[in-house]
Amino acid sequence: MRFQTDLVPARLTRRYKRFLADCVLEDTGIEITAHCANPGSMMGLAEPGTRVWLEPNNDPKKKLKYGWRLVDHENGHFTGVDTSLPNKALKAALQARAVPGLAAYGMVRPEVKYGAGSRIDFLLSEPGLPDAYVEVKSVTLSRQSGLAEFPDSVTARGAKHLAELAEMARQGHRAVMLYLVQRTDCTAFTLAADIDPLYDATYRQARDQGVETLCHRTNISPQGVELSDALEIRI
Repeated sequence: MRFQTDLVPARLTRRYKRFLADCVLEDTGIEITAHCANPGSMMGLAEPGTRVWLEPNNDPKKKLKYGWRLVDHENGHFTGVDTSLPNKALKAALQARAVPGLAAYGMVRPEVKYGAGSRIDFLLSEPGLPDAYVEVKSVTLSRQSGLAEFPDSVTARGAKHLAELAEMARQGHRAVMLYLVQRTDCTAFTLAADIDPLYDATYRQARDQGVETLCHRTNISPQGVELSDALEIRI
């Protein structure tokens, strides 16, 4: 998935109210406010002075003319901070049958209602196969070199999704928790049990009840984001 508009580099001044970020554009020195499409804590990614990449827009319906897309670690690695991007990249890969373990499914439907007022990220169907309910989580936290972690803050919503996946598994469907790591500097994935013990416990219960786990990294650059190979899961 390529970005619709060429990204521009900037320096982060501050992130606040979760969805706002003040930044100074590198080319002009002008300070602007960008939309931050990430409700998480963004631990380790929002320090003042961080180099970031923003996507400009000319949409009159949008109040903010920039969207924060990437953190540039200035060592050749990037982190994607827009939590909507993984689903877009994954949708293209699912439709191309390019996700190992899910390639047998030809019909891909996003945002299908299920559970207790929830929507599954993707419902996959194929004649002769059980439907596959696929929930996707964007992973951006890394506190140890090379190790990606989820979540970066307490997530009651995430635990609810796991419980609903477990119910789908009990009904005879495939239920898949897919962690998509939006970092290019990680080679393995685990759960941050110290941050959210309830999520960790709910995950383990769901796994015991038949919920499958997949984890993939992403290729990220100022040009775009695409699904990459599987990561080692250390849970």
